[in-house]
Formats: sequence, structure tokens, C-alpha cells
Amino acid sequence: MSRGGSGGRTRVRTARGRSAQSTRWLERQLNDPYVRKAKAEGYRSRAAYKLLELDERFGFLRGQKKIIDLGIAPGGWSQVVKRRTPAAAVVGIDLLPVDPIDGVTILQMDFMDDAAPDQLTEALGGAADLVLSDMAANTVGHQQTDHLRTMALVEAGLAFAIDVLRPGGAYVAKVFAGGADADLVAEMKRNFTTVKHAKPPASRKDSSEWYVIAQGFKGRAGAAEQVTDDADA
Repeated sequence: MSRGGSGGRTRVRTARGRSAQSTRWLERQLNDPYVRKAKAEGYRSRAAYKLLELDERFGFLRGQKKIIDLGIAPGGWSQVVKRRTPAAAVVGIDLLPVDPIDGVTILQMDFMDDAAPDQLTEALGGAADLVLSDMAANTVGHQQTDHLRTMALVEAGLAFAIDVLRPGGAYVAKVFAGGADADLVAEMKRNFTTVKHAKPPASRKDSSEWYVIAQGFKGRAGAAEQVTDDADA
């Protein structure tokens, strides 16, 4: 490993057994200011700053008491939640094991498992104020396939949010380039008063990820009335 270039940029020599791609990834990590900041401030991943930046803009964490974190691993988002709203009850779920976080209940299971929604709701102890989702499907290298697989998770997260959120609640989810498709956005607008897309500064410029922020949940009865009104229009 060596330092060179402007600003003392760290360069990584290609080591035996390490591919050029792995070397580029390691070099990017070592030179990423968000990675360094996360390490200094005790966050488990740079993704914590994506949530912090989104919350600075949209204010969806303020005053929330019951929060669900879908795709919690490695835990950076729940760390942010507990620092911003220490009294909030937080339940997270992920296929991967996650080291304990004070004040957070963690379920290691597949969110797509039929039993997951009931277990999340039971662990939270009732309706949620906020559902966060940083879930993304494992990529296969085919852009359209990867997009469709991740959007299926966004749709599943939305269906769960509609079922578990209290009126006034919010749903924040990772999507990819182009954002949520038209049908999904329409479904969100039927159920929430505002739906916005945003790419926080902490999201790498070369990344296709965006986030959709749906706020002001109308409640299931309100959503049904909206559907009726649309049909009569």
C-alpha cells in the first residue's frame, strides 16, 4: 500500500491472489471520506450517512416512537435511528447475522418469509410510525433483472408498510435508477400524501441507487376511499 497523487490519496498495489477489481474496490474504500467518517463516528457502514442526509431533508425520524428497519445488516441505519430518537422502539430484520445494537430487536430471517410480517409486528408491539427499507436483491449482473428483483422487494415492503403503519406514518425505501415505476408510485400516492425521490450526497455518484420517501400515510380506510373517488372521477 502506498500514498501518492493529489491530496495524499492512498493507492493499493495489486497483491498476489487479489484481482484488479478487488484492488480497485479496496482503494475506493480507503479513499472514501464517508468510510473514514463512519469509522471515526462509530457507525457500522457509510450507509448511515445516506439516512442522516435523507432525514435532514425530509424529517421523517422526528418524534417517531416505533420503527421497523428492513434489511438491517450491518446496522448503520438502526444506529442512526437510536441516536436521533433514543426512546424509539426499533425492530430490524435481515437474512444476515447482525451484531447486537442497544435498544434494537433483531430478527435473523428472510423478510419474504410468510411468517416475517407477523413476527415483526409482534416484536414491535403494534403499529409502526416508520418503515425503513435498505433492502436490495443480490445482483446477477443483468441490469434489468437486478432492477426487477429489487423492485419486488420495494413492493413487498410497501405492502407491509400499508398493513403496519399508523395514519401519518412514513415509508422510506431504496430503489434504483429511474426510481419506483409508475404503477408503484401510483400505489404510493393512493396511500400517502407526499411521495418524493432523492439521491443523498452519500450515495456514490456512479451508483444507480435512489430512495423513495412516502410520507403522511392516509390509513387503510383513507386509501380505500381514495380508490373509490378515483374510480368515480
